[in-house]
Amino acid sequence: MYYCIDTHIEAHTEMFKINPNAALPIYQQIVDQVRRQTASGQLQPGDPLPSVRNLAAEHTINSMTISKAYSQLEGEGLLERQRGKGMVIANSSQLANKKDRLKELEASTQQLALAARQLDLNTQDVVNAVTQQMERTDD
Repeated sequence: MYYCIDTHIEAHTEMFKINPNAALPIYQQIVDQVRRQTASGQLQPGDPLPSVRNLAAEHTINSMTISKAYSQLEGEGLLERQRGKGMVIANSSQLANKKDRLKELEASTQQLALAARQLDLNTQDVVNAVTQQMERTDD
């Protein structure tokens, strides 16, 4: 029985894409990814998150960084602590509609549009670059 739970948790560990060289702090990358995956329904109420120890080992990052992210998400009501299971997606978490999910991209798309204008790239160049990036991250 424990093996099945552990396997389920490990599947979610792979869903976190951490970039230690990004301008965004690692804890914020985790927070943002949990928010987005919950909003899209990829993470459902009751789904366990990887333990702090497992996630820290998997990505070679400080466990306090992960604890900070989990604490912030728990404070927001997105995560809840369950005895024997660790952190799970809270039952109050809701699937966001497409409009709300697109709003989550607003800051990133504004930054992308500004960078594209400054680099003198047209819309199709940017669409192609985003499409290629999405295809790469689907792997």
